[in-house]
Amino acid sequence: MTTLYDGFDIESFEAGKGLWHARIRRADLSLLAIDGVLFPAMEVGFAWPDPEAAIADAKHHIDRFRRRTELDE
Repeated sequence: MTTLYDGFDIESFEAGKGLWHARIRRADLSLLAIDGVLFPAMEVGFAWPDPEAAIADAKHHIDRFRRRTELDE
């Protein structure tokens, strides 16, 4: 399951029976910068019970990173 959110592709995936996680990539495939380190994608979250919960957690991370970036400017 892939969702587009605010310029990011969020892919939920099952890593074990009923253990859902999410992977975040920029929709334009440019690299993510986290504390000055570049990544093509980032996996976030815990083992959520369903893909929707994993995607909601990924959206929360995207929003948090955006706020942090805005504060740094």
